[in-house]
Amino acid sequence: MLATPAYDALAQTYLRLHRLGHLQSLAGWDQAAKMPPKGNGARAAALSEMAALLHRLRTDPALAETIARAEQEALSDMQRANLREIQRDWRRANALPESLVQRRQLAGSHCEHAWRRQRPANDWQGFLGNFREVLAIAREEATLLSQRQGVSRYDALMDRFEPGMTCANVDRVFGEVRQWLPGLIQQVRERQAQQTLLMPVGPFPVEAQRRLCERVMRLLGFDFEAGRLDVSTHPFCGGVPEDVRLTTRFQEHEFLGSLMGTVHETGHGRYEQNLPRDWLGQPVAEARSMALHESQSLSFEMQLGAHPGFVAQLAPMLVEAFGDQPAFEPSNLHRLITRVKPGFIRVDADEVTYPAHIILRYEIERPLIEGEIEAEDIPALWDAKMMDLLGIDTRGNYKDGPLQDVHWTEGGFGYFPCYSLGAMFAAQWFAAMRHERPDLDAHITRGDLAPVFDWLREHIWSQASRWTTDELAVRASGETLNPAHFKAHLQARYLA
Repeated sequence: MLATPAYDALAQTYLRLHRLGHLQSLAGWDQAAKMPPKGNGARAAALSEMAALLHRLRTDPALAETIARAEQEALSDMQRANLREIQRDWRRANALPESLVQRRQLAGSHCEHAWRRQRPANDWQGFLGNFREVLAIAREEATLLSQRQGVSRYDALMDRFEPGMTCANVDRVFGEVRQWLPGLIQQVRERQAQQTLLMPVGPFPVEAQRRLCERVMRLLGFDFEAGRLDVSTHPFCGGVPEDVRLTTRFQEHEFLGSLMGTVHETGHGRYEQNLPRDWLGQPVAEARSMALHESQSLSFEMQLGAHPGFVAQLAPMLVEAFGDQPAFEPSNLHRLITRVKPGFIRVDADEVTYPAHIILRYEIERPLIEGEIEAEDIPALWDAKMMDLLGIDTRGNYKDGPLQDVHWTEGGFGYFPCYSLGAMFAAQWFAAMRHERPDLDAHITRGDLAPVFDWLREHIWSQASRWTTDELAVRASGETLNPAHFKAHLQARYLA
């Protein structure tokens, strides 16, 4: 093999970044899941210091020359893909000054921590004090990134999560969905109104819910030797591939939210746990994008978790966890899980109304970042769009309105479109699976989930960031993102 000293030096730098990022990620998980409230000031300062250190390593002036020399070396295809991802990371980092990176981390930590109290108190005015600073920093970041990349400010922020995605593409896809979604919701609700539905009778003890969630995680293949489940205000998947940290939240009067939320996060976790081990520590071994990440969580939660064959496997587990009752009969349980009902909360939304929640957020945060509206305008826009899209009155209800998500508190603008793009990819993956394995549904009904996991491992998990999103999609399914699969999936599940 030919020597590749420049590439090897870059690989060592990024291995170091990965290891320091490991500590940063676990400190962030602890901040959300375990840290006592009075620790937030010190933790925010520590995370800000770590963000600055990682940024300093990424923007070391010597890296530019090393990258240039590595481009001239004889690299394997995988090394070449890794160099492409290193260059992308280097360009993005060098667009931002260290001081901004530190301010972003501090502002996000303070805003998120205060939000935990402000949301239950319905305190929008209190939230605005911290949020204005988060927004100002996000706009500053967007401006710098857009100047470097030659795209709009919102495109630049979205590119952090979904490389190459543009507002033009999102507008086209979401515009199509906006055309057919209201009619589909109405059709499904009229059909479901004719069905008998038995509601589960609680309470559902938290410890019983926790044991149930962990049992279902094992059924879905989660490796508890390389991860764990905890509780946080907002469910998430954190940690690193070697140590995946999932969180959920429990309510004694209702169990499906925590159960299906855990199934969702398990999809994220299995993606992380199955990234290519030989390349861990390098950018090429990271998840390709957040839409692809969400395609895994939604493959688990919606495509598989709401499949009648899988629901039939859940039913006896519920009886064991909470005692026997008519609502746990498999067909009734399936009707519960697939019940379509417009609601306030995004994370509790069914898969038919869910896109409306994402379109709403996208249509607010895009003009917010572009400077066309201000933070004070959000509630009125929220109220109007919720009424337009879902027919729900949210006036004065901030905790179940614009305060419900953690993303904006942390400056995560540009992330929300990934959820619905992920749902579309998930439908596309299962269409491809059924094309390859016409007996896929029979396998799921028999309790054999291996064909699903094997396909995802081969086509998505093991590929990590080796390919661009479009190329990965073509290799996996024969085409780039095609929203028609999502519409067809909803029609088949809810109207057939």
